[in-house]
Amino acid sequence: MNYMETAQKMEGVKTLETIQEQLNVKRARAVYLIYKLRKRGFVNTKRGSKGKRIYYISPTYAVGGTSYLDIINKYAPLATKVITRDVHKIHGREITLEEALVYALQSGSIRIIIASLALYRRINWHALYKLAKGDDILRETAALYDVARTILRKLQKMPKRFRNLALPKKGEIFRYIVKPISSDDFKNIEKRWRIYIPLNHADLTEYRR
Repeated sequence: MNYMETAQKMEGVKTLETIQEQLNVKRARAVYLIYKLRKRGFVNTKRGSKGKRIYYISPTYAVGGTSYLDIINKYAPLATKVITRDVHKIHGREITLEEALVYALQSGSIRIIIASLALYRRINWHALYKLAKGDDILRETAALYDVARTILRKLQKMPKRFRNLALPKKGEIFRYIVKPISSDDFKNIEKRWRIYIPLNHADLTEYRR
């Protein structure tokens, strides 16, 4: 069996039941395939609700190193985790949460942005300021924080200095995070930061469960 091809075919978030259905195999065969794929580095396993095993399958897992999505998925709610083949792995150093958040903001992907909101629970604001300032996305970073604050409990407060430095200056125009998408639900946040938010309340339901 070519396990690389099998991992490509099965790529995504799976349970034993969905693997059985997709491959039309019995439970014992599905367990065996997961065992073989995990040995080759194609599977990450986590526990879902009620202890149910959830399998994240991707050929990229066998490459080694860490990606920005690895960091984002580590903290994101189960249903918002992002699986994709197009992943750049970083070798030889650890990726910071602040780097992962900046990556999400610049990714152009609504799915990745949604998953990244959980990072605001653990952000180092000083490190985030340096990165966001360097990439000229202070307003975007602050606007997304205000969105996260509407759904995340016990979220650390944005430092006053960060907020003041991020506020738009007179004459600064509106900018998009994901062009040309804007929000129907976060108009007050858009107006405050002059940033178009590519999310609505319906996109964030998994954070409220």
